[in-house]
Amino acid sequence: MSAIVPAARLRASLHGTKLVLGVDRLDYSKGLANRVRAFDRMIEIEPRLKRTVSMLQVAVVTRATIRAYRDLKTELATLIGEVNGRHGEVDWTPIRYLNRSFSQLTLAGFYRTAHVGLVTPLQDGMNLVAKEYVAAQDPFDPGVLVLSEFAGAAKQLDAALLVNPHDIEGMAHQIAAALTMSLDERRERWQAMITKLRASSVQSWFADFLRTLEDARCAPSLPPAARPAEVVDLPSRSVRQH
Repeated sequence: MSAIVPAARLRASLHGTKLVLGVDRLDYSKGLANRVRAFDRMIEIEPRLKRTVSMLQVAVVTRATIRAYRDLKTELATLIGEVNGRHGEVDWTPIRYLNRSFSQLTLAGFYRTAHVGLVTPLQDGMNLVAKEYVAAQDPFDPGVLVLSEFAGAAKQLDAALLVNPHDIEGMAHQIAAALTMSLDERRERWQAMITKLRASSVQSWFADFLRTLEDARCAPSLPPAARPAEVVDLPSRSVRQH
C-alpha cells in the first residue's frame, strides 16, 4: 500500500471538518489525558465548533509490560470513550484514537492535513513532532501549532500558540483560537517558525555540538579537590599507635 493512502483516506473522511492532530508515544510525560480534557472543554465553551472539527490522536504503545503504562492506556481509552459518548453524533465522532505507528512519510501527510498540531507534553527535552508539523505545512495555507511551554522546542518555536499543559481551560481556549485564526496570522506565525527551523539545520546543530566539545576539551582543568588533612593523616597515625 502506498504511504500516501492513509493520509488521503484521512482527508476524505473529514467531510470538510477541520482536524486537530496529536502524535506521541503513549507515555505519561506527554500530557495526553489533559489534552483530551482540553479538547472536551473546547467543545463545551465553543459549541459553534461542534461538528466542524475532529481530533485524531496517534499514541504508539511503549513499555507495555509495565503496569503504569498499561493503566495509562486504559485511562486514556476510557476518557476518550466518555468524550465521544457525551458529544458524538451518528455521523460525527469527536476523537479518533489509534494505538499504532505509521511511517514518517505517512505522518508527514497527516501533519499537512491537520489544521492544528497539538503538542502538549508535561515536560520534554525537545519534541521533534512540533518541528515536523511545522516543516510539513502548506506555505499558502498553513496550520497552527499549539505547543507546551515546557517542551524544549518552545524556545525556538515561540510563534506557536504556547500553552501550560496543566491548564485545561487555557488549552481549550487556545485550541479554539487556532481553529478560528485568520489566514494572514497563520501565515505570519508559520513563516516565523519555518525561518528559524531552516536556519538551524541538523548540520548546524552538529557543528555547534562539536565546537562545544572542543571548547570543553581545551578549557583549563580544575585542580582536584583536596581531602581534609585529618582524613589523609588518620591511617598513618593509626598505624603508628598500633
